[in-house]
Amino acid sequence: MSTWHLALAQINPTVGALAENARLVLRAAQAAAARGAQVIACPELALSGYPPEDLVLKPHFLADAAAELRKLAAVLPPEPLVIVGFPEAVEGKIFNAAAVLQGGNILATYRKMLLPNYGVFDEKRLFTPGEKPLVIEVAGLRLGLHICEDSWVLHGAPCRRLREAGLDLLLNISASPYHAGKLQQREDALRKTAQHLNAPLAYCNLVGGQDELVFDGASLLLAADGRELARAKQCEEDTLLIALETEAHPAQPRCVPPLDTAQVDVLHISKLPVGGQAWPALRLETLHDDVAEVYAALKLGLHDYVEKNRFREVVVALSGGIDSALVAALAVDALGAARVHGITMPSRFSSSETLGDAQLLAQCLGIACRTLPIERLHQTFLDELAPCWPGRAPDATEENLQARIRGNIVMALSNKFGWLVLTTGNKSEIATGYCTLYGDMAGGFAVIKDVPKMLVFELSRWRNRQGGVVIPPRIIERPPTAELRANQKDSDSLPEYAVLDPILERYVERDWPAEKIIADGFDAATVRRVIKLVDLNEYKRRQGAPGIKITPKAFSRDRRMPITNQYREHARA
Repeated sequence: MSTWHLALAQINPTVGALAENARLVLRAAQAAAARGAQVIACPELALSGYPPEDLVLKPHFLADAAAELRKLAAVLPPEPLVIVGFPEAVEGKIFNAAAVLQGGNILATYRKMLLPNYGVFDEKRLFTPGEKPLVIEVAGLRLGLHICEDSWVLHGAPCRRLREAGLDLLLNISASPYHAGKLQQREDALRKTAQHLNAPLAYCNLVGGQDELVFDGASLLLAADGRELARAKQCEEDTLLIALETEAHPAQPRCVPPLDTAQVDVLHISKLPVGGQAWPALRLETLHDDVAEVYAALKLGLHDYVEKNRFREVVVALSGGIDSALVAALAVDALGAARVHGITMPSRFSSSETLGDAQLLAQCLGIACRTLPIERLHQTFLDELAPCWPGRAPDATEENLQARIRGNIVMALSNKFGWLVLTTGNKSEIATGYCTLYGDMAGGFAVIKDVPKMLVFELSRWRNRQGGVVIPPRIIERPPTAELRANQKDSDSLPEYAVLDPILERYVERDWPAEKIIADGFDAATVRRVIKLVDLNEYKRRQGAPGIKITPKAFSRDRRMPITNQYREHARA
């Protein structure tokens, strides 16, 4: 038997931070080499961060990335193979590539062959596909290299050609973004690939937040039969050390087909360093349950958006409702209480219960909270505007003025103190337009914009079970209300959330037509009403703050609908 010592370095790079990302790679490689790693893998486009989007269309960015890669190669531990994802420019073409580094040199480059162009991915617009897989031959063993999507299509050229090559191990470096249920989908696809190639599969995934996307890590090792042998942590940096035994031996080479260099590129390595002698047993981290996984992703996405954009502190408008309570709890968990500020802005319609609960929430979380009533400002607006519409009855205009006054206040605090404003709208509200443009939508980051309302309740209850109650139970139990008029309830304007959310899930995430949703047991008038609200409020969503994707189809990143659109789905059924 022969043993390979691999390290999957699940690091958290920042898009565009070339030098800092190179230092992350270097630190991870040095630590793994000190333990005796022979092959060290870092994620897809680790050097540039993922997704680099149109940065890769800048020739000077690509030149800087190439220079940083050469500097990195020169300072890495000299003996192990280090595999690093980077953007490569060659003769006017741009590739999503992986460099194989050893001894201060770039020994080979593999170029991603299958470029995803669905959902959040836009790679075909930016990159040119590679032409051949790469096989690394060392000490009688064959290591195949894939980048993310290459391993997802069993009968595509990347898998087909490596299957014909007869691998001892497939290594996939990846940047696979999170949504609820994604980890299972990912592992199912990789399991089929390992079985198809009849080879163990080592998978190194990115971790961290990048704008709306969260990368959840959970790098893993699968046996040739698809069994899970090892897994790294979810939603945090980690290095998974793998001691993998294979049947090949330099003195007793296997009967394998010769490599066809017309079909695969081949890199011959004369030797690797002696592997670690006292490596730990394979580690299989326990996965979070569904709600804990979403909370961890939201926390990571918020933390990295604040840190990577160099904000020191954040502010949350506390209404006494569940959405702002959850956002504030996430902010404290992600950043610490000292960096989170609350503000309450009561009006004549604010109840003593909601104001008291907002203050109690702040006490439970240990955050500073100030109160700034808006009644005088609201009345001034009403007095000044009344001559513009004599004789017209009050309507949503006066209600929305309150939200817009509050939006002005939190943005003034942001300007004065440099605080990032965290908006508090959930996916159910944003889907139906139950939010005020330039009011409660005003801010810098929409933490729960992809979280349906019923999941907001689940997350809040889950958080209260983790080491003590931080969200007062009355906030969770009280019927939701915007408190923009007397005795207002969300259910006055929307179906009950237990009805609304399943309709939204079918229409937005599954793209079901109205008649199919109705046939699934939902009231026809309610379905038509909900679809109409979704269709008519695209203009609002387009102007909203970015927020964390946690569902399979998030607004803006996944679902891209025209604003000017006269196709009326609600009228079809």
